[in-house]
Formats: sequence, structure tokens, C-alpha cells
Amino acid sequence: MRWEQKVQFATLSDVGMRRQNNEDSFAIQVSQSEEEYNRRGHLFLVADGMGGHAVGELASKIAAETIPHTYFKSPVEDHRISLQAAIVAANSAIHEKGEQNKEFQRMGTTCSVLTLTPRGAMLGHVGDSRCYRVRRDRIDQLTFDHSLEWEMRRRDGKAAEKIDFSNHRNIILRSLGPEPTVQVDLEGPFAVLPNDIFILCSDGLSNQISDAEIGAITRELSPNQACRLLIQIANLRGGPDNSTVIVSRVGDLPANVPPPIPESIDVPRHTLSWVWLIAFWLVSIAFVSGITFWLLRYRRTGLTMTGLAATALVAMLLKVLSMNRKAKVIEAENEDLSRTNLSRPHRTAVSLTSTELFLLLSEIEQELRRSATEENWSIDQKTHQESISAAEQAQREKRYGRGCRDLARAIDTLVTQMPRRGAKPASA
Repeated sequence: MRWEQKVQFATLSDVGMRRQNNEDSFAIQVSQSEEEYNRRGHLFLVADGMGGHAVGELASKIAAETIPHTYFKSPVEDHRISLQAAIVAANSAIHEKGEQNKEFQRMGTTCSVLTLTPRGAMLGHVGDSRCYRVRRDRIDQLTFDHSLEWEMRRRDGKAAEKIDFSNHRNIILRSLGPEPTVQVDLEGPFAVLPNDIFILCSDGLSNQISDAEIGAITRELSPNQACRLLIQIANLRGGPDNSTVIVSRVGDLPANVPPPIPESIDVPRHTLSWVWLIAFWLVSIAFVSGITFWLLRYRRTGLTMTGLAATALVAMLLKVLSMNRKAKVIEAENEDLSRTNLSRPHRTAVSLTSTELFLLLSEIEQELRRSATEENWSIDQKTHQESISAAEQAQREKRYGRGCRDLARAIDTLVTQMPRRGAKPASA
């Protein structure tokens, strides 16, 4: 991804329909110069706190403050190493805070961090908040849920199929804060193409909206409109938890800017020094000389030289083989994090078509309109009717993408009159 590719983004965090306070947090830090972008890229973060009341909110807030600060201040050039260190630092900060106060013990938070860098998209992840990528008609989940369900499916998919996880969706096996150390999943780098869309969200949203729906909504709507609609649908379907979402869309390359050249990552190989080469030559000369002496009837001298040279050659060959084996073991144990360029999505789905999304939004709007009429909501009738008329015109012209945007505006006009408990403001 190039610095010249602008990123359009928006975020929204909502308390939901059943919670009293919002334990989710988010952070966005966009590089302000090409130099800073080349060094660190752009960062997007969603954290879902756990522990109840202000405890979970505090944990997620610490993560949202610590990770961007530590990541952008890191002197290490490798983006992945810096990202991992920042998440580990957040874990230490949350754990230390929890140990200082008995009421804060065992507090924790999930955390999903996306960085868009010159080398591509890189992710650091702990918990069950998610990062998706939408590309054309496909949506890929780039993070692995550290939940009981996903872990059991990974270990034994057939056995997991027999288990009902509906009452255990909130059980996660890894989070920031409860323990002094944490295992961080690092994903990427993933190639970034023009018009790729990345979504970060907490489970309050992903548990209520399918991947296919998320992919279609973010594809058809602007980031700001998509954030609003996603949160609204999650709340209309019960809103049992806080919901937070960040949508970022990567722009096109300017006409005068060449596309980035894929970075080739060289795998270090073990090589022998000049000393070994000279030694091989000397031993080889001794071996040939021994054979020559033997042919000239200096048999004892020839046999002695040939035997010693052959023994030395075998010993050197065994030593080289041993060094190569040791080098491979060390390379595997200390693998350079920057060389994981073969990352693959953990799950993929086909997004709804524009027509399917249009029909879905039509049903939602009609149900909302019925409730508004029965409960006598005070809505902006003019704005609502204009949106509906535009959607109907788009349907007649079979321009369903435009119709989806019109229906989203109509839904927004209705939802703003629903009873609410509060939400963090959106920013873009």
C-alpha cells in the first residue's frame, strides 16, 4: 500500500439495548506524513472490556491508550515486532492496574489491532473481537476467535458439531490483563488492493449480523453510513451487548503514482566462510597428492596421505551437515516475524448481492415504519419520504446499490426516534 492511497474511515461505539454502560473502546491513529507512514503506517484498534461495570471499561481504555502510543514510539523498524511489543505492554499495564486494587483483579479486554503499512495489512489480536477484509463480493475474517467454540472446532471439528454453543458464546480463552503474560496472534502481511475495505468490530456486532451482511453493507455504503447501519441493525436484533465498529476503505492510486512493487523477502541461508573453502582445497590437494605418490610407487607415503586426507574430508562433510541441521533448527525457533507473508484468512464468505441487501433493508424499513406508526414516533416525515421515493426509483431502474443507500437513510431517520440509552459519538 502506498502513502498516496488515502484511507476513508469512520467508527461508532454504542451501548446497546440492554447494557447500562459501554465497556468497548476504540482508537485510530493515522500517520500525518509520508515519513511517519513508511515507519509505522496507519493504526486502527477495537477493544471489548470484561469484568463488569467500570472494570471492563477501564481495561479496554488502557489498551486503546497504551497500544497506539507504544507502537508509534517504538524504535524497532519491523512493524510486526513493534505491534506485538505494544500489545504485550498493554497487557502488562492492565494486569498491573488490576493487581493494585482488589476490585480490579482479573479485569481484562479483547483487542484487535489493524495496521496498514507499506508492506500491507498487519494484525495483532487477542480475544474474540474481529477484523474482516471485504474485497469485491467476498468477505474474509482475518483473525481467529480465541473462544471456546472456535478452539474446540480447531481441535476436533466433528466432535464440536455435536455441541450446542449457543449458551457459551461469551467464553473466551485469551484476553489482555488477567495474566502477567499473554500470547498475541500476529497475522499478515496481507496484500492491500485499491478499494479494499477493512472492518474491526466487537462481538456485540458480529454476534448479531452475519458475515455476508457485513460484507454487503460495507461494500455498498460509505464508511460513515455503514457504521451507523451496522450498529442500528445489531440493536434492532436485540442489542444484548455493546457494539463497536471501525470501517476503513482504501482509496485508488493517483494516476501519476506507480503501483508498489511486491517486496521480496529473502530467506537467510547458511553459507560457509573462506576458511572452509581453503581447507577443502588443501585436503583435496593432499588426497590427490597421496594417490600420485602411490602411483609413483611411494606406496606407504601415498597410502598415509590418502587415508589422512579421506578421513579429513569425511569429518569436514559431517561437520557441515551438522552445522546445516543446527542452522535450520535455529531458523525455525527464531523465525523472523516479518517473513510470515503467506497468511491466509481464517474464514471466508460471499457477501450478499446488491439485490439481496436491498430486499433485506426494505424488510427492516417496513417493520420500523410499522412500529413508528403504531407508537406514534415523531419522525422527519419529509426526509423519510424523500429517501423512500429515491429507493423506489432506484428499484425501478434496477440500480440496487444506490437504492441500498437510500434505504439506509430512511432507516436512520426512523431509528433516531427509538428509545436509546446512549452511545459514544462517531468520528471520521
